[in-house]
Amino acid sequence: MSDYKPLRPAKGPVGSLFAPVAGFGVTLGAMFRPTVTEQYPFEKVPPPQRYHGRHQLNRYADGLEKCIGCELCAWACPADAIYVEGADNADVRAETGGGQVSPGERYGRVYQVNYLRCIFCGLCIEACPTRALTMTNDYEIAGPTRAGMIFEKQDLLAPPAPGALAGPHPMAEGTTDTDYYQGAVTGPTAGQVAWVREHRPDDPTIEAATDVVEGRAPAPQPRKHELRPPATKATATKEAARGGHVDRPAEPAPLRPAEGGQR
Repeated sequence: MSDYKPLRPAKGPVGSLFAPVAGFGVTLGAMFRPTVTEQYPFEKVPPPQRYHGRHQLNRYADGLEKCIGCELCAWACPADAIYVEGADNADVRAETGGGQVSPGERYGRVYQVNYLRCIFCGLCIEACPTRALTMTNDYEIAGPTRAGMIFEKQDLLAPPAPGALAGPHPMAEGTTDTDYYQGAVTGPTAGQVAWVREHRPDDPTIEAATDVVEGRAPAPQPRKHELRPPATKATATKEAARGGHVDRPAEPAPLRPAEGGQR
């Protein structure tokens, strides 16, 4: 006779009686609970804080972009949904007389996310060395056209925070790209404001940045995505007709090659 003894205790008489229908316990328990229906899009419930939604390209506190065009996010993407083309800040400095798009040598000239392929896994976020790419809580991405589901850089780039300067402009005086990466730059400087005032006197971000430099306003804080306000039936219909997201260019940039293109 075997000495085997089961680890699970044997059921008693009552447990043995109800064992054939025990699997219906969850079903029976849910039958008597009230049904909760979210009236989307007229009532929008915020998703969890760590929800993986639409991507966002972030900026430093002085307004320079964090993306350096390294393409590591594209290489990490298992669905091949990201396409990046880097360019040299030296070319921007030559064209603008000293301004640049991001700290250091390179910046992301082209940045595309194909949301027909994206699986929202977040591996691109882990691969980014400068925390330039994060994911917001925006889940309203659906659209009626395939071309409209390919977001360009202007769709993903966060606007300058209140008090920051719109780029391109020089780096903060006496700093290196390492200072930016380590968080040493906490806002625009007087030299940056003066440069933008000289080269782009009509820039709308100058006055707010001047208030920060002169101490009349707090330092810029990174922008956080907020859900769009609840919609009426008319605005929801118009939003869907636009493709689910706003401020799209009239003509999208040329799409990446289907096969054999550089990632």
